[in-house]
Amino acid sequence: MDLHSYALADLSTVDVKAYLDEKDVVMIPIASLEQHGPHLPLSTDKIQAEEIARRAGEKAKVLYTPCVWMGYSPQHMYAPGAGTGTITVRAQVLLDLWYDIGRSLIHHGFNKLVYVNNHGSNVKIIEPALRQLRYDTGAFICMTKLYGERYMGLIDDIMENPPEETPGWHSSELETSAVLAHDSSLVRMDRGVNQKVKRPDWFPDGFVKLDGAPDVEFLGYQYFWFPTDHSDFTETGIIGNPMRGTAEKGETAFERYADHLAAALAEFEGLDVDVHDREFRQRA
Repeated sequence: MDLHSYALADLSTVDVKAYLDEKDVVMIPIASLEQHGPHLPLSTDKIQAEEIARRAGEKAKVLYTPCVWMGYSPQHMYAPGAGTGTITVRAQVLLDLWYDIGRSLIHHGFNKLVYVNNHGSNVKIIEPALRQLRYDTGAFICMTKLYGERYMGLIDDIMENPPEETPGWHSSELETSAVLAHDSSLVRMDRGVNQKVKRPDWFPDGFVKLDGAPDVEFLGYQYFWFPTDHSDFTETGIIGNPMRGTAEKGETAFERYADHLAAALAEFEGLDVDVHDREFRQRA
C-alpha cells in the first residue's frame, strides 16, 4: 500500500482504514517549545521530532501523527519577564494529553504506539502514561529518544566537540546541525556563543554539575539529583559549543536516526498484539 503521505493529518478516513487493513503501528512525535539560546528557534525540539518521524515513516511506510509541540520544560522558563518564550505544561496535564492521544489511536484500531520523543525532560514524567496505556488496553507501547546528550550512540563519529564541551547538549553542535539541515534560515549563527557553563551558585561545596543532566557529582560519584534550572549554569541557554554545527552533520544524524527507527518499526510490525479493551469510553 502506497499512500500520498504518511502524515496522519494529511489523510482521510478512507486512507486510514486502508492502512489499518495492512498495518497497526503508528508514531506519535512529542517535543517541547522552549528557549534554545540566542541562535536557535524555540521549535528546535519539535523540528527534530518531526524530521525523524517523517523520514522514518517514509522509509518504513508507517503513519505518524502531528507533533505534540508542548512539553515539560519548567527549567527553561528563566525569571519572570525574561522573555524566553518557553511554554511549559504541568506534568499531569501532559500525562493526560499523551494518554488521550494514545487511547484515541487504539480506539480506531492501532495496536502498536511508538512515542518519538525529542525532549529530555519529557522522559522524567512520561512513564506513567505509557504504562497506563499498556495496562488499560493491552496495546504495544514504547518510546524512543533519538537524540544525543551524554550518550552519542549512532552519531559519535560525526560529533567533533570533546566530551567536556557536551557535544550533544542543549543548543550545541548537534541541535544546531539539525536545524541547519531542516531550514538554515532559522539559525542565527552570528548570535551563537561557545558557552562554558558554571557550577550553580546555590550548590553546597563539593557538589559539581556542569551540564543539563539531572545527576550531580559529589566526591567523584553521581548519586545525587537536584531540581536545577537551566539558568543556574548558563546565562545564554547554550550548553557547549554550537560553532561546529553544520547542515551536513544534521542531515547525517537525521538519516541515521530515521534508519534506526525504521528498522525498529519493521520489527514491531511482526508482533502479535492482543488489545483487550479498545473502546475509549472515558473520552468525554
